[in-house]
Amino acid sequence: MNTSSLLQQLENERLQAVTRRHFLRNCSTGLGAAWLASQSGQALAAGGKPPIVHDPAAPLSSLPSSITAKAKRVIYLHMIGAPSQLELFDYKPMLQELDGRDCPEEFLEGKRFAFIRGVPKMLGPQYAFQQHGQSGAWVSERLPELSQCVDDLCFIKTMQTEQFNHGPAQLMVHTGNANLGKPSIGSWVTWGLGTPNENLPGFMVLISGGRLPRVGKSLWGSGFLPSVYQGVQCRSVGDPVLNIANPHGVTRNIRRAALDGLNRLNAMTHQEIGDPETITRIAQYEMAFRMQISVPEVMDISQEPQHMHERYGTEPGKESFANNCLLARRLAENGVRFIQLFDWGWDTHGSNESESLNGGFLKKCRQIDRPIAALINDLKERGMLDETLIVWGGEFGRTPMRENRNGKEMRFIGRDHNPNAFTIWMAGAGVKPGMSYGETDPLGYQAAVNPVPLADFHATLLHLVGMPHQKLYYPFQGLDQRLTGVKPAKVVHDILA
Repeated sequence: MNTSSLLQQLENERLQAVTRRHFLRNCSTGLGAAWLASQSGQALAAGGKPPIVHDPAAPLSSLPSSITAKAKRVIYLHMIGAPSQLELFDYKPMLQELDGRDCPEEFLEGKRFAFIRGVPKMLGPQYAFQQHGQSGAWVSERLPELSQCVDDLCFIKTMQTEQFNHGPAQLMVHTGNANLGKPSIGSWVTWGLGTPNENLPGFMVLISGGRLPRVGKSLWGSGFLPSVYQGVQCRSVGDPVLNIANPHGVTRNIRRAALDGLNRLNAMTHQEIGDPETITRIAQYEMAFRMQISVPEVMDISQEPQHMHERYGTEPGKESFANNCLLARRLAENGVRFIQLFDWGWDTHGSNESESLNGGFLKKCRQIDRPIAALINDLKERGMLDETLIVWGGEFGRTPMRENRNGKEMRFIGRDHNPNAFTIWMAGAGVKPGMSYGETDPLGYQAAVNPVPLADFHATLLHLVGMPHQKLYYPFQGLDQRLTGVKPAKVVHDILA
């Protein structure tokens, strides 16, 4: 190769190395200013200062809460598909009296339904209810073991949402917004508080029921927050976290050497460009390296004694809600800040046997009853429930009318979506035990006393972990973005211990 060709090759390589950032930094023709002007919204947002500033080299380091925190950690149990509150916790004897009658016109006029058409029949409770505990809470016969824990539970029976389709409603519950791209609750909490265990992620996600939620990983995504705060999905079969094991033939020493080399390259990039995300990336690689040891150990429930497996109903090596409840306790013990369980299969329209109140619903209740009761009692015995907030719920409720399709009664029994009122319960740190808050109308269709919009629920949850919802914001697109959104939200103080 002659000198001219060599020089030409070097010049080509130099030009390929020039990034857009270099170009805008060095441009003297005004194009950089024009680009900044076109990005005025983002520039304005970037100029704001979030109330929480992390060390880029330790983005998950534990931070003090703004107010006294009642809960050190959260375990959120989401029943994907929306379980029927009228078959579990919201007992309506008057609805039984109206069973089989035509639905009153005032229930239908001006209302939107996912599937109901024409005039449906009213549908009474499909299972018997009984009062339990000193609190006298009504619980369905479908949850015999959880019914023994009612004096530890705080029911909110008047939850309301703006959405009546699954995907947007699930996003509303977990991000406060029906559109994609917003941070999930777990990401907000982890960004705001960090995590006490540097060897594990602050936000971990466990799935059961055979499939992902309808909108997938957006329910535990970090949105516009730095990506390090998104949830880490764990698996029941194979590696507990994807790609956590070294490839065949790669030893831990080889991985360490490769990582050291990559870190040096990232450090050089940061020195030249100055992007703090580069330092965060180094910290994430180091976390992943430590996770290769810590995650398999924590996720190995076979280490638990036999009586614990019998208590939870676990089957090591299989995917199950019971396994995930036991894993949730192990993750909580090891300092994970936010633990999210999603269980698929609660969409009981009556369109087929598996999606019916007289079919698949029975199976789902059996799958969750023992594990949830075991989790509550296990945490109590270990002295952890006072520092752990457990939340249970779906994305909306179900109608007091029997679902029909195209105006025709179906073979199996089911209910349509109802955003006007549904039940969640909370237990543990900071909430009043043995309490029912709010009251629906005599048919369980609308919130009659103390309605609780999702924004108020979110404000209350953040308050319990020590973060005032008004002060937890992140500047993005010209706004101070919050989990509770721009509408007024308030903490539900009546349920706080």
